[in-house]
Amino acid sequence: MIYPWQEAAWDQLQQMRVRLPHAILFYGPAGIGKADFLEAFAQALLCENVRPDGRACGTCASCGWFAQGNHPDYRRVRPEALEDEVPTAEGDDAAAGDGDKKSKSSKTASKDIKIEQVRALADFMNISTHRQGLRVVVLYPAEALNMPASNALLKTLEEPPPGTVFLLASNGLDRLLPTILSRCRKFALPTPDHSSALAWLQAQGVNDADGWLREQGGAPLAALAQAENGSREELDTLLQILAQPSIDSALRAADKLSKAPLANLVAWQQRWLYDVFSYKLSGTIRYYPRYQRELAALAGRVSTPGLMRAIKSANERRAVADHPLSPKLFVEDMLLDYTACCS
Repeated sequence: MIYPWQEAAWDQLQQMRVRLPHAILFYGPAGIGKADFLEAFAQALLCENVRPDGRACGTCASCGWFAQGNHPDYRRVRPEALEDEVPTAEGDDAAAGDGDKKSKSSKTASKDIKIEQVRALADFMNISTHRQGLRVVVLYPAEALNMPASNALLKTLEEPPPGTVFLLASNGLDRLLPTILSRCRKFALPTPDHSSALAWLQAQGVNDADGWLREQGGAPLAALAQAENGSREELDTLLQILAQPSIDSALRAADKLSKAPLANLVAWQQRWLYDVFSYKLSGTIRYYPRYQRELAALAGRVSTPGLMRAIKSANERRAVADHPLSPKLFVEDMLLDYTACCS
């Protein structure tokens, strides 16, 4: 499906179909519907009776196969952890760290896209297409590619097989190999403005839509997923520690918080630090207006150099949040480092 905030991007994308690149990399924040957008475009590329607006007709044989998940000219590549999850309305990149899907299975499922998954595309790309049209490969999130898989994909992108289109999605271009970036046409997908996203969430029946939306950085699908989960317990536990940092509270909470997605914790901390910095400079709060009093108090007592050190540390920690050696030690280090900078 195409969400309301993606209509302009969809129209812009249609202009590329005249001379379609062999690989398009769609990028934007997690939780805005990139995966659904890619699936919609993939179906449209395979459709045998495309509508004037570029969308799939939904009624031809190709669309029927696509809807059933068994189109012979389509492949989707994503981490095993996503294959074991139940899709929710937001349809975005859970493996990227925003908790956008609800897991129902094993903790051991890989969050990486592995080389075997990329190599498995070889047979698919070396046979004739079923309907003498395109082959389409959708891959997301691209930053989940481990190094061997990235190198294998790079070889394919350097010598793309004829009639094959790769559609990739990423939550952050800085986490991809520059060589992969250079071989893809980049296409930005927008985050909706606050009023549009708020209206959409309210139409979904979300209570406190404004609060959920702000806490998820303006990403409406991430906000919907969190609102459906209905719990702010882990977030509030973290924010209470950030509001009153101490070594004892950091150590006490580390075990409990280590069970949360670590990338989420880092993202929440980064938004908190943004609010502290913003309040210190201009008296404004973007993400956590529920904590205005605590943010104001912290902004008044923390030094600017200490705050900048905390921001730098959080940014660096995000790069390793998906692959920690020990979740508990990761959280302890994160909170103790923050305490040293901001207490």
